[in-house]
Amino acid sequence: MSGTTRPDDERPARARGRWAAVGGQTWALREGLWSVAVPDPTGERGNPLGTRTHRVMRVVGPTMGVVWAVFLLQPWQSAWDSNPGPARVVSLVAIALLSLSFVWVVFTHAGPRGEQMATGPAFAFLGGQLVLVALACLAAEQDGLVGLVFVSVSGVFLLRDLRALAVALTMVVLAMLVPRVVPGWETIDDLVLSIVLATVAVFGFTQLVLRNRQLQLARDEVAVLAVERERERIARDMHDILGHSLTVISVKAELAARMFDVDGERARAEMLEVQQLARSALADVRGMVTATRAVTLAGELVGARQAFDAAGIEAEVPGAVDDVPDDLRVLFAWAVREGATNVLRHSGATRVRVEITADTLTVDDDGAGPGDERPGNGLHGLAERARRSGARVEAARGPLGGYRLLVTTRGNAR
Repeated sequence: MSGTTRPDDERPARARGRWAAVGGQTWALREGLWSVAVPDPTGERGNPLGTRTHRVMRVVGPTMGVVWAVFLLQPWQSAWDSNPGPARVVSLVAIALLSLSFVWVVFTHAGPRGEQMATGPAFAFLGGQLVLVALACLAAEQDGLVGLVFVSVSGVFLLRDLRALAVALTMVVLAMLVPRVVPGWETIDDLVLSIVLATVAVFGFTQLVLRNRQLQLARDEVAVLAVERERERIARDMHDILGHSLTVISVKAELAARMFDVDGERARAEMLEVQQLARSALADVRGMVTATRAVTLAGELVGARQAFDAAGIEAEVPGAVDDVPDDLRVLFAWAVREGATNVLRHSGATRVRVEITADTLTVDDDGAGPGDERPGNGLHGLAERARRSGARVEAARGPLGGYRLLVTTRGNAR
């Protein structure tokens, strides 16, 4: 976090920041506001040990795969021991190229960052490796078929799906048939087992790495969504708190301006109330940030009555809330605040009526009524709160001819 901050012992305990590392991201919660660190490509930000381990494994993992190339020493030795001539040279070069091609596949397409190669280039590459195996057999004879294992494993790394198993099956067929149709070659059926085991092992490992990568991406997405949800909550609370307070301040300031030349004392009293409302709004914001804000139904009813009186709106507001269950009072308080804000800001009403029962709250006015525009953030936030409390919110034209805001639990399972 940027900026100058006071030491933790100089701040309230509730306002001190909390740090959390989730899904490769570092979050900082400072005084209730989320700040998201940009995730680095390795997903190991803020974890030096994890970063070093990741870097080491990016080298060690492919190196362990490349070690498999030592099994090509068998056909290399067979070719080396063959009679000198062009066939021997071609076989040795083919074995070396096959080894290099396998090393390239391991370093570029194995591991968690390996990518699937396009179908055409992948089969062309595997076909080239198969040609190298055939050339290796010119001098190494049946021992050159060991290269079929490397063609099969390369297919797993390049294709990364069930087509790699089809490639492995083709290599198995070749390992079984070729020694039987070429005169003088010995059958090497144990090579079939090597192809099967190597292919199944690498295919399983590749799928495991792919699933772990998908899981990591899902965790990162969940972390981002959690941050977005927190931001939306803070934005909704800011709208609900400041929207109402600033609307009342605006109404009282306009009234004070009109009364300035007519009744100076009344104008002064209104401005003092504006000052008090501004301080109250600031306290609400601080309370929201430090999670100590308390919204009460009785307090919201008193505030709504004062706001309606200042705006010159005839209001019927209940004075008792004893019938409302405790688990609905906060929801109804937010509903009163949202309803009062809508009346003052949008309706142009001259009369408003607030009714409260044990399971229902309604706010009716005789203003312009609902239009075709989409509901605002305040109504959306109220609907979210109602849903969590097992209630529902309805907005329609009311019996007074204007807007009706209804919050009720009737017909809803709580």
